[in-house]
Amino acid sequence: MLEVFTAEEMRRLDRRAITELGIPGAVLMENAGHGAADAIVAALPALGAPRRGARVVIVCSKGGNGGDGFVVARWLKRYGARPSVLLACAPAEIGGDAGLKLEELRRSGIRPRRFEDDRATAAALTRAHLVVDALLGTGSRGAPEGPVARAIELINASGRPVVALDIPSGMSADGGAPAGVAIRAAMTLTFAGLKRGLVTAPDDELAGRVTVIPIGVPEAEVARGVTTFLIETRDVARHFPRRRREAHKGTYGHLLLVAGSLGKTGAAALGAAAAMRSGSGLVTVATPMSQQPVVASLVLEAMTEPLPETPARTLALKAREVIAELAAPRDAVAIGPGIGIDEETQQVVRSLARELRKPLAVDADGLTALAGHLELLRDAPAARCLTPHPGEMARMLSARVDDVQRDRIESTREFATRYRVHIVLKGARSVIGAPDGRVFVNPTGNPGMASGGTGDVLTGMLGAFLARGLEPGAALLSSVYLHGSAGDIAAERVGEEALIARDVVAAIPEAFKRLGGGAG
Repeated sequence: MLEVFTAEEMRRLDRRAITELGIPGAVLMENAGHGAADAIVAALPALGAPRRGARVVIVCSKGGNGGDGFVVARWLKRYGARPSVLLACAPAEIGGDAGLKLEELRRSGIRPRRFEDDRATAAALTRAHLVVDALLGTGSRGAPEGPVARAIELINASGRPVVALDIPSGMSADGGAPAGVAIRAAMTLTFAGLKRGLVTAPDDELAGRVTVIPIGVPEAEVARGVTTFLIETRDVARHFPRRRREAHKGTYGHLLLVAGSLGKTGAAALGAAAAMRSGSGLVTVATPMSQQPVVASLVLEAMTEPLPETPARTLALKAREVIAELAAPRDAVAIGPGIGIDEETQQVVRSLARELRKPLAVDADGLTALAGHLELLRDAPAARCLTPHPGEMARMLSARVDDVQRDRIESTREFATRYRVHIVLKGARSVIGAPDGRVFVNPTGNPGMASGGTGDVLTGMLGAFLARGLEPGAALLSSVYLHGSAGDIAAERVGEEALIARDVVAAIPEAFKRLGGGAG
């Protein structure tokens, strides 16, 4: 996993490196700029620039980000590029470590020029093979102003590929929509660790391809106290070793999926198909009695069980005891897809969430049943995994969707710790929270998955992994990652516009293959 920092956490890391580890700030800046220059040289062909003689314009302002840019320019010259430096401030305004690096830049033979003429600046940018944005770093606040704002506008208008140092200038390091103009980068070289804005929508679209550049701080110190992470493929792959030759269907668990009602049998079928494709040895779908034949005809590999139903063909209160009996010999339960919001059905969900001694995944209509009753989750006898989209999260919290979306990471963390659950807040860059306060950002998935039924697929996958015996946190993390990966594969096959839930189910096998290492 990759560490994800807020601006304040990054400042604290820098202070610890200087005061506790004895690494001078100028050395950290040199390491950052040197590493960034190495990455730029390696990326030149992919960015359409020659390896030797590339014309690179580094646009700098005062502060640490500008100092990093001075170091980049100096090293690029050593590597055979033709760098030039434009200043969006007066040289006299540049002090501290950045001032030292400016003097070293001048001694290397590079004379920075202050841009004051828009036409001349635009012409210089247009002639470049590549532009490096070293204007504003993680310490900036609010909308860019004055020469810096104009520099950003000119860089974006140049049509040249842009490499941003640390974060694209104008982006909030902590995430959220930019307050003003912001750089649109082809690549961002961020220092020591990821910043929240680089991994959360909508800012992540400004960053392009993101690479972390070490700055000489030991890995253990970088990771100290970090509670937010970006999921990597290896974090998921380790939970799916190659299957043993002596394995049988009982080895991989038995999931009870409680799903479906009149007109919503497709939700049950999609969840069951996804669970089977996710390696669950056995799947039983429990559904209202009148709908059982329909569900049975839709999913041949799953077993089905009829449940007592209301006149509306949803789960009757009497279904509670039947579900508890069905759950007893099984390994995990998933509930919610297509069950409806009849009052008796909601009572069944709340009773199971409070009392069931099995790992329980709750989605869709099941989440609606929990609204106003979240306290019952705190003392549940086994793990509870919730999978709300922003509207469902807002409904459970009696809040507005905007309040939930304003800071998705902290909204998820607060919910998970308060109610002692594992939860994913779905959407662009889904966010997963654990009861211990850790939060994980998922990098997979695409807008084509915003269609009916894809959430039911996730529920089936999550239930399967719980039934297979994965720890709740690992099951949720793995299901969200693989669900998004399957969606990405489906989009490769059919495009985002035409993508439907069945395409995601069909792509699950390939998602497992792409984990590598014989996952399955």
